[in-house]
Formats: sequence, structure tokens, C-alpha cells
Amino acid sequence: MAAIITDQLRILNAKSFVSVAKSTENSFYAFVGLPNATDYDSNWDTTPPSPKDSFNEENDYWDTMIALKKINSGDVKQVVKKNVWTSGTTYDMYRHDISRTNTSKASGATSLYSANYFVVNEDYKVYICLQNGTNPENPNGRPSLDEPTFTDLEPRAAGSSGDGYLWKYLYTIKPSDIVKFDSTNFMPVPDNWETSTDNAAVRDNAATSGQLKIITVTSRGVGLGTANRTYTRVPIKGDGSGAEATIVINNNSQVDSITISRGGTGYSYGSVDLVAGGVPTGTTRPSFDVIIPPQGGHGADIYKELGATNVLVYSRIENDNENPDFITGNQIARIGIVENPDSFGSTALLTLDKASAVYALKLSGIGYSTATFAADSRITQTIGTGETAVGRVVSYDQNTGVLKYWQDRTLVGFNTDGSQNNSPTYGFTLNRFTASPASGGSVTILGGSITLNIDTSFTGITTSINSRTYNLGQSFTDGISNPEVRKYSGNIIYVDNRPSITRSLNQKEDIKVILQF
Repeated sequence: MAAIITDQLRILNAKSFVSVAKSTENSFYAFVGLPNATDYDSNWDTTPPSPKDSFNEENDYWDTMIALKKINSGDVKQVVKKNVWTSGTTYDMYRHDISRTNTSKASGATSLYSANYFVVNEDYKVYICLQNGTNPENPNGRPSLDEPTFTDLEPRAAGSSGDGYLWKYLYTIKPSDIVKFDSTNFMPVPDNWETSTDNAAVRDNAATSGQLKIITVTSRGVGLGTANRTYTRVPIKGDGSGAEATIVINNNSQVDSITISRGGTGYSYGSVDLVAGGVPTGTTRPSFDVIIPPQGGHGADIYKELGATNVLVYSRIENDNENPDFITGNQIARIGIVENPDSFGSTALLTLDKASAVYALKLSGIGYSTATFAADSRITQTIGTGETAVGRVVSYDQNTGVLKYWQDRTLVGFNTDGSQNNSPTYGFTLNRFTASPASGGSVTILGGSITLNIDTSFTGITTSINSRTYNLGQSFTDGISNPEVRKYSGNIIYVDNRPSITRSLNQKEDIKVILQF
């Protein structure tokens, strides 16, 4: 049995995702991680491998996660492909009947949404192409020469070149949306098109101005009665009502042009009735193509009209002295999105604006302010006789003595590819660092340029040094801090492996994730 999932389901899924992501009942986060990418693949930074989708890999994504940034309601929006108007380009025109057996004449597109039938101009105004100069002599359309800039509600030509194009203004992208949601290949569509007052004029005009807008001439006919005559109120018959056209006969007794004079309502197909309109059929009848707009008319449903099957999720990662969860001085090679993670030690949703996903130690000792720890190197603590805790360095702050680290399976019996390591240096048990070691243990941390100790006297989230207060970003008890997110909670719904970048103090990253439905 042959079947398809239609594009309308994809649009529905995209719209539903936006609704879910904006809901206060949910909590979505962008995350960064994987400071040790080349341990996984020596060629990672030139050809990052495709992420794998399995529960095993999801656990590894958590283990190598560094920090998360909350995605707010204003950070999610449906987007459509971006076609910047360019002079000399032949655009597709909107057609209701593009398919794999009836491809678009201009581009050969096999579906409407893969055709180039709408554009954005240099002022971020968006237009749909209703006529691209198609006629019997130019069945594939003509190059567009006049950039549309108007905001009229009804379709019209953009200029005086005579390129034959008719454009319909739809909306203007807001400056705030340009910053977040404009990208090389995608551009945003407005939120809440059905109810928004910002776009009410375009939406309401679709319902009141008449449905049909365009009829093309596919054959001009021969011998159509009186030359140089205009016939008005020529009816368009079909399953709708009220539509009429105006036909101009040229000096050669052929159809020169046809335009819609009344749009009518309710059409899903239509034909021009020359006889009822008093137009002589001549020795060879002309033929026409009635273009059927989307249900409700052009501008009634922007998501359906432009094919908004994609969602862009925006997040900005930047350094914050008040909440320094995003580390500097080490690399990140992975970004992603996690749905509904929990707070550490809880089943309540994480709601922090920024959250650390790594463990941390507050260190003290002579020379702590000049000590160094190599990124991704191992640190150890003897927590009892014959027992060692081991972690890998994420970052070390010489001002505060805060050492951030992560622990994953590669420390206790596995390799980065998930295969078994039968001779792990520190055994098969993943021990946590502790401020209260058992007999035979100590609070000494080894692995840096000098030997330091866990500052078991420190509890809190800020520390004062030389009359300056430092916010540590996560809360410490007896010099030990857990992540702010409960690992392995929620659902990782998107993962992107990228070439490694090393974050610096003055660095910001705009993360724009395209989710395709």
C-alpha cells in the first residue's frame, strides 16, 4: 500500500514543538560540552563525526556536558527557507498543483515548498511571487528585474521594467527577530499569525478581498472576433462562485492578457467560461490556467502558505561574572538541546537561567593562585586505603581556586568508543571526590603543577578575596560542589558535533539550531 506523510503534518509538528517549548510547564536548555574531542577521533576538528542516537551515546553526552543555558519563550520560532531577492533571477510562481508529475516550470521543483516562490528584500520585507512573467512565449517565466518594496495589501508589480512579475506583500521581519532568527539559509515567520494584531491587515485582507488572484494564458488562440477589444465580467466557473476576469484581445485577434477583476470565494478548481462572458472562441480557442490560492486566500495562514516545517532555537553563550558556568580556557566541540532536565538531587524541573553540568572542588594551599592544571588531564584523590577518585580537568580558576572536572566511563574500564578497557589504572569503580575521606585517605588533590588540598572549611556560592567578591556559579559544601543539573534526566533531543573551539574571556557564541520536522 502506497502512503505518504504530508508536509502539513510537518508544519503541525513544527508548530506544536514551538508551543511546547514556550509552555511554562516545560523547560528546554541548550548545552555545550565535549572538551576532549580529539580523544574520540584524532580527525575530529577537520571532519567531526556524525552523532549517534542511542541510550548509550546519550549517557556519554551527559558525561561530557559542561554547562546549559535556558531556552526562553522568545528563543524559539518557526522558520522557512531564505530566498533573498536578486535581480536577474527567475523565480517560481505560487502554484497549487506543483508535484513530481507536474514540476514547477522555472526551477523543476517537485513540490511547492521546494520551489523558490517567495523572497525577502533588503529591508526584510517578505513577498510571495504570484506571477513570474509566465505566458505562451515564456512558459518558464522571466528574470525578475524590479525588487518589491511596497506594503500594499493587494498584489502588484514592483516597478516599471515590465518583467511581468506580480508580488504579494506578506510581512516584515522585526529587528529583534533578525538578530535571533535570521540565518544564512532560513528566516523567521511571525508568531501567532492567526491572532496577532501586527499582521491583522494582511490576514484580514485575505478573507475580504476575494480568493482568486492570478490566471495565466497558456495559449493565445486564433481569430477571436474583434481585434483590440476588452471583455469584462467574464465568469470563472468551478466549485466556487463570484469570480470574474477581464480579457484584452490584441490587434491580431488573440488574447493579449487576462486579469482577475473579482476574486470570488470557495474555489478549489476553476475554468474561464468564454461563451458566458461573450468572448468569441475564434478558430482556435485560447486556454488559461486558473491558479488556486491556499485555503482562506493568500496571507490567511502564513505557516501553510510558506511551508514552515522548520524551527530555529536560539541561545547565546557568554561569560558572566555573576554566574560563571560557561568555562574559558578549554574547548567545546558539541552543542545540543535537552528537554525537561531536573535539578540536581531532585525530580523538579531545572529552572536556572544557566546551570553547570560539571563537578567542582574549592582548593587551597600555598601557591594555589599560581597553580596550573592542564586541560583534560587527570586529577586524583586517595579517598581511603586502596581507593582513588579520579576526574578530568575542565578548568581551573587561579583567582578563586575552583577546579571544575568531569568523570566519565573512560576513567573506569571503558575506552572513548565504548569498548572495554580491561586494565583501568584506578579500577572499575567510579569514586566521587570527598571532603571526608576514609581511613588511609586524604583531602590532597594530585595532578596539578603543585599539590593542593580541598578547602573543607569553605561552604557557599561566593568568596571574598582581597576585598573583592567572586561568584562561583555553583554552591559548595565543605569545598565540594555537585552539578546543578541531574545527569541523565530529561531527553536529549538534538546533538551537533562541531570542530573544537577554545573559549576566551571576551567570547560570545550565538547558537542557532535548526530543527527539521
